[in-house]
Formats: sequence, C-alpha cells, structure tokens
Amino acid sequence: MKTYLDSPGRIDRELSEEDMALAQALQINGRASFREIADALGVSDQTAARRWSRLRSAGKLRVLGLTDPLRLGDSPWIVRVRCTPDAAASIGEAMARRTDTSWVSLSSGGTEISCSMRTRGPGLEEPLLLQKLPRTPQVVDVSAHCLLHVYFGQDLSAINKSGPLTATQVAALTPPAVPEAAADAAPVTLDDGDRQLLDLLARDGRAAPAELAAATGLSTSTVRRRIAELRTAGVLYFDVEYHPDVLHRDFRAALWLEIDPARLAEAGAVLAGHPEVAFAAAVTGTANLYASIAVTSAQLFYRYLTESVAALPGLRHTATAPIHRTLKGPGPYLPTRL
Repeated sequence: MKTYLDSPGRIDRELSEEDMALAQALQINGRASFREIADALGVSDQTAARRWSRLRSAGKLRVLGLTDPLRLGDSPWIVRVRCTPDAAASIGEAMARRTDTSWVSLSSGGTEISCSMRTRGPGLEEPLLLQKLPRTPQVVDVSAHCLLHVYFGQDLSAINKSGPLTATQVAALTPPAVPEAAADAAPVTLDDGDRQLLDLLARDGRAAPAELAAATGLSTSTVRRRIAELRTAGVLYFDVEYHPDVLHRDFRAALWLEIDPARLAEAGAVLAGHPEVAFAAAVTGTANLYASIAVTSAQLFYRYLTESVAALPGLRHTATAPIHRTLKGPGPYLPTRL
C-alpha cells in the first residue's frame, strides 16, 4: 500500500483554521457523516464534503480503519537495532521494504534503527526479521519490546490536544466510548468476511457502506452492523493519516523511561496528557514506558525533559534517541499506528 511518504513534491505545511477543524473532527470520529461534521462545525454538509475532498486529493490527509492487535490476540513490538553508521541507512531501507514492519526510522545520529512489528499470537516465533538481523555483520545489538498498553495513540493524535474545536464541538462528534477489555478477555475471532472488510477500511476508512458491500459481497446492512460491532468490541478504530509536512515538528525523539512498576499506570496517564507526546505505551524491558515526542526545537526538548519528564511519578531513569529520518511510516508522529 502506498503511503504519503511516497507522494511526489512537497505539501504545504500549514492547514487553514477550517481545515484543522475538519481534520480534528475526523480524528475524533473518522466515520462521522458529513451532516454530523457540518452540524458540529457550523457549516453546510456540502462545504464539509468539499473540504474533505480537496484535502484528500491534495494528499494532506486520509482516514484509515485500523485494528488493535491486542484485541485480536496479536503482539505489537518495537524493535531497536544498533548498527554501524555506514550500514544504518541500507539496513533501515531493507527493513522498510518488509511487509512485517509498519514504520521504520533512523535515530541516535544514524547508529540506531527503530521499527514497529506485529506478530500473530503472543510471541515472536514467526518474524524472520529477528532471525536474520543478529547474523548481519554490521548489526551490533537487537532488542525487542512488546507493547503492553497504549496510553496515547491509535485513534488519538496531536490534533486532539491542539485542534481548534471547542469542548461542545468535541462532545457532539465523540462516538460512544468503547469499554476497555478485561485483561483476561478472549481475543476477538474474525471470519473471512471481517478480514476482507477490514482490509478495505485500512485503505479507506470513509468508504461508503454500499461500496464496501459491493467489494465484499455482504449486504449493506451487514456491513454497517459489522463495523459497529467491531468498533464496540475494540477491534476497529479510525485514525487520520497526515502527510509528513502537515502538523510538522522540527525535533522528534524517542523517549525510553524506567518507572517504578507500582506507579507505571499513573506515570503513563500523566505522560499521555503532555502536549509534546504523540504516542505513549507501556512496554516490556528495563525501560517500561515508551513515548514518541515532537517539539519545535532541541531547546524545547531540553525544557520538556528537565521539567515535565523529570516530574513524572516513579521515574528512575531516562534515555532519549533523536529521530533523524523516517524511512517508512504514516507521518511525523511515530509510532501513532500499530
């Protein structure tokens, strides 16, 4: 599937206030009708539809229907690969070409590659990547960290924190909350029709029910019902993919934190509320809390570390890795989608 990173030319970085409002509305509810969006924004549904068509055609954003791997019994991982600087770019590009990676970036002065992987089932038995990497001469070290709980990300992005919509507008657009699954809840089982439907939504989260019905052979009413059921089960969520030049921040970094386990949930919740945080999750390993940070300068990152991060409850240790280049992924806020 082609990503915006493949798009030719350069996109204007700035969205207008009206475009930002529409983008935030779609981030809140990617399947909201243009009538629902128009009512919340105070415009006509034709205006809302026209703005969406223009932004999508220009390659600035699109809506994707994605799945939560934990609700399907799959395992999401962040893999860190330390290698010699002369080999980082070539190894990273090779990892980006693989179908079992969803984003790949170069960090730490070009000596580290980070990527996201998703494996079927609870373990790392399947991925050939982790079997091949240690045998590559230029690779110094490989570590894999399983994502245990997402505090901020998936259907939430930076625009949820910085967008122009009022609290009343946000409330009008917010779909019913999905109850959090119990830790011992059985994974949701998909049939072939579900998988086909989800594959189509992963390409276009706003595809019309009639279009989805024609492509899957299901009835329109079945498509509507199954989308609602998958959302309620926490399997399906909708996210806005932004071109890398939209909502851009000039300094990005990966943040690895060691938190007292007794205060991990508390620290994760606090971290999720920081405006600088694009993604935050509990992970396995000595550093048990991971975050992707996006700010406008190194100076502001320093201030963020010494003020907001230093005040996190239960903080034991901090490690940072500036992100220099994105080789694969949906945009500048990494990893927002897994």
